[in-house]
This record gives sequence, C-alpha cells and structure tokens, in this order.
Amino acid sequence: MKKKYDVAAYVWPAYTGDEPRTRIFWPEGYGEWETVKEATARYDGHLWPRKPLWGYVNEADPYVMEMQIEAAVEHGVNVFIYDWYWYDNRPFLEQCLNNGFLKAKNHSKMKFYIMWANHDVSYGWDRRISEIDEETHIWKGAVSKEQFHIIAKRWFQQYFCLPEYYLIDNKPVLSIYDLQNLIDGLGGIDDAAEEMRWLDEEAKRHGFAGIHYQLVKYGTVSVNRSGFDRDGQTYKPEELMDMLPFSSLTHYQYVHFTDMNRKYSEIMQDVEKEWQEIEKNFSIPFCPHVSIGWDNTPRYRSHIDNVVKENPPEEFKKALIKAKELADKNGQKLITINSWNEWTETSYLQPDDLYGYGYLEAVKQVFCEE
Repeated sequence: MKKKYDVAAYVWPAYTGDEPRTRIFWPEGYGEWETVKEATARYDGHLWPRKPLWGYVNEADPYVMEMQIEAAVEHGVNVFIYDWYWYDNRPFLEQCLNNGFLKAKNHSKMKFYIMWANHDVSYGWDRRISEIDEETHIWKGAVSKEQFHIIAKRWFQQYFCLPEYYLIDNKPVLSIYDLQNLIDGLGGIDDAAEEMRWLDEEAKRHGFAGIHYQLVKYGTVSVNRSGFDRDGQTYKPEELMDMLPFSSLTHYQYVHFTDMNRKYSEIMQDVEKEWQEIEKNFSIPFCPHVSIGWDNTPRYRSHIDNVVKENPPEEFKKALIKAKELADKNGQKLITINSWNEWTETSYLQPDDLYGYGYLEAVKQVFCEE
C-alpha cells in the first residue's frame, strides 16, 4: 500500500567532528555531543542529564546512518529535512548529509530535502561563553545575488537531481528558514522574488516543473520593496505571499510563536489556534508541524530559559493525531516534526535513557498503516 503521509523530521547536522569549523564551538572534535555530555539538571525535577541509547555517534558516518535510516523508516519517518548552511562563501555542516546519509547503503529507503538555515550565527552554540556573549555575530546568513547563484549551482549538482530528493508535483522542495535574511541579502522584496523566479527557471532547465519553496513561518519581516536600507515597513509573512513565489509553509519549532515554559497540553491549545490563523490568513497550503518539546539549557552553564513541562510520548502522540487530522482536512500529505536529533534543544525522536523509543513509537502508532 502506498504511504498516505510523508512524515519529515528535521536533522541538525552538528553531531560530527568532520567539519573543522565546528571546533570554534566544540573544541574536542565530536560536534555538539560535547554540549550534550556536559548538560546537568538545573532544578528539582529538571529532566537532565539525558543519554542517547545509540551513543554519542558520528552522524557523518554512513554505517551510523544506515542504522538510523532503518529505525526511522520502521517507525514511520520517511523524510529527513537537513539543515543546510552557507557561511563565509562556503558550505557549513554538509558532512552529515553528504558523507553520512547519502553514502549509507540504504539511503534510497528515504527521501530528503534541505532547509536553507540562512540565519546568523553567534556564540550561542558555545556553552563556554554563551551567557557572556550571545550577541556577537560570527557569520551572517544573508547572501548576495552572486553567492545565491553559486549556492543554487551546488544544490542542483549535489542534491536536487538525486532520485532520493523530495519532490512535490515534480518540484524539488526547498525550505527557507530566515525570510528576513533572504530578502536583505538579495536586495529587497522585488529582487528576492526575481531571484526565486530565476531559480524556478533553472529547475525547469533541469527537467523539473520548478521549485517548491517552503516558508518556515515565524515573526514579522521589516524591509523595503527595492532593497538598500530598511524603510521601517513591517510585513506579516502572509502579506508577502503575493509578492514572493512560496508554495507552502510549515514551522520549525513551537518556540517561534508561543510560550514554551508550561505544560505541553497547554502549549497545544495555542498551537491549534496558530494552525487556525494560518488556515484563515495564508493563501498557500500549510504542512502541519509538531514539536516534541523545548529546553535549551544544555547550551548554557547556568542560564535557564523556557522549559516545556510534561511532554512524554503520550502527549506527543496526541499532537501527532491532531496534525494528522488537520492534514486530512486541508489535503496535505507532508507533516514536519522537530526533530530527529535536536538534543540541546530537547526536542528529538532519537531514543534516550528517559523514554526509550517512546517518541518514535508514537509516530509509528499514528502514521504506519497496515
């Protein structure tokens, strides 16, 4: 039987030491596992530390990814969304996708697509100084038109044309994380739209029907129409959909639009309201999103930010059911999940010593058909 739903989990590709520039943040050379291993409980009842049942593995290793792919598919996750970065005129953290997933012998069992994580980078990833300096920008996420063309060439050569790349209506899906940076870098709303249409035509030259641009929704956008300095004009994302050729939207994390410092069941009330507002205000389809939780205290030595309360697999399963119901209602096949492995934000499907395979089992129970 053909699978009715595509369940896509975001992948944070920092659990490897194969990228030399990660040593800026994690000097021991095995990526953000260094932060996970140092995490401690901050108060009574705080559910840290947690340990991965699969160990502190290198996710740029194809043998590791063969195991993870089998586990994902068995539990109903059939798409990975890889966070993809470009800083200082070159890619960053590509190794997990290029050397891990794509070199795994069984990677054809899944599809994948990329979310261009075009946000700025500060010292927030560096646990040693994140509380001292989280404002200094190491890298900017906005890119010029010239860089955008170089990036686009890489996308086609390395990803879009692969049989495992995820398509909607014969269009490679390209998720855009930071709409503000996209517009700023390309010179304003009009120029950004022009460049997006250019990439659309490039896709057609490669035999596709175009590009399926997926917006990651959060916040407002402050830009002017023609570039240069911002003129103070602030737009809601829905107001830009007639100006920019996006095909669908989803979320990356609940934390982008609601208070996470409370019970998961209370958070889900606001999530459902958000879904209703999107359905009401946007002219493009919405792919329902479910986040598992939020707790980024591992990235700090003592600071405590928002921490989701009472989000065991049973509560996550209820959220998946609601997302499935919405997908049935609005006719969408794709559902996104945060995430496969966001350990330092405490929102991951991978098994740990607290809930075991509970979150993965929840996905399986909701989406795997007989």
